[in-house]
Amino acid sequence: MSQLISRILDHLSEFLAARKGLLPLLGLGLILLNLIIQFLSDGWVAQTHLLLHLGLIIAILGFMLARAL
Repeated sequence: MSQLISRILDHLSEFLAARKGLLPLLGLGLILLNLIIQFLSDGWVAQTHLLLHLGLIIAILGFMLARAL
């Protein structure tokens, strides 16, 4: 099991090293999607700003990983 997790992390690291801006762009996309949902819907996702918070966390992690990789 630990070898499987190690292989998955190795592949993920190699994938993200070649695409350093992917996670920040994904985070920005989620933030913009949250803005659109605020105007179109009044559901649970719009009230909790779930995509805003998730996008912010992904973008920050993306910047941190891009510097490390």
